[in-house]
Amino acid sequence: MVHIGGRRARRWGAGLTASTAALAVALPATTAEAATGPAGIAAKGAFLLDSGANRQLWGKDADTKRQMASTTKIMTAAVVLDTKGVNLNKQITVKKSYRDYVAREKGSTADLKVGDKLTVRQLLYGMMLPSGCDAAYAFADTFGTGKTEAQRTKSFIAQMNKKAKALGMKNTKYDSFDGISQSGGNVSTPRDIATLARHAMQNSTFATVVKASSTRQKAANVNRLYTWYNTNQLLGSYKGAIGVKTGTGTAAGPCLVFAAQRGKRTVVGVILNDPAKRYPDAVKMLDWSFKTSTPKVKLRQLPSFAQRD
Repeated sequence: MVHIGGRRARRWGAGLTASTAALAVALPATTAEAATGPAGIAAKGAFLLDSGANRQLWGKDADTKRQMASTTKIMTAAVVLDTKGVNLNKQITVKKSYRDYVAREKGSTADLKVGDKLTVRQLLYGMMLPSGCDAAYAFADTFGTGKTEAQRTKSFIAQMNKKAKALGMKNTKYDSFDGISQSGGNVSTPRDIATLARHAMQNSTFATVVKASSTRQKAANVNRLYTWYNTNQLLGSYKGAIGVKTGTGTAAGPCLVFAAQRGKRTVVGVILNDPAKRYPDAVKMLDWSFKTSTPKVKLRQLPSFAQRD
């Protein structure tokens, strides 16, 4: 069980009151903290949050809207897990349209096979580890409402925006269930994403999924074993790393939402558009937060066939 700020991770409630939403927004840093920070961070936007106290530690262009690529899938997972009475063992049948979408958009994939039945829990691994856009599509199609796939996915994205508003994410707008944005309007800020990540990590299922470096999942109806590797190379490389999600896009650049725990303290970090330095920058940011110094981190290597994001 992951502990967030010294407390056990828990399922969150289906609804958020106005007062809860207000508390979801990170408290400002102290004057001393705001004047200092990790040096040499190349990211265009970045943020550090002390999760337990829900307090800003440091930020760089923290409220500037930017595209967020596949870090979008944190919200996709949050909407699914926040569905009232969600059954994690509910089986979802993979449709050809999910695979066609990935091929058309050249998105990252869990390589789901048409006709296979996978549970909600299994598809969470398929979406969050290899960053499967096909798994994200399955969720939008299943948890959205409407008579057609287009109506259901549109409905699901509306749920994502409703959730963002409830969490107080004032500078966030989703037009995509997976981060592939046709209009470029799928945007957020480092501060908002940190708020979302903190919220998501309070759910024990989410926390368990994003902490896994790899997983094997068997389809329910056929003898097929899926092996997925987590694209987040900070896991298994940095002491205490417990998540959260990578993202890469032409406009978004390399992005990383990360979390690490030392003792009873958990720090959540966000990096948006970091040109090839997101992992070294994440290490610098976490070291600064924990007041420690880590020798050069050797990143966990992914198999050659694994997805990159």
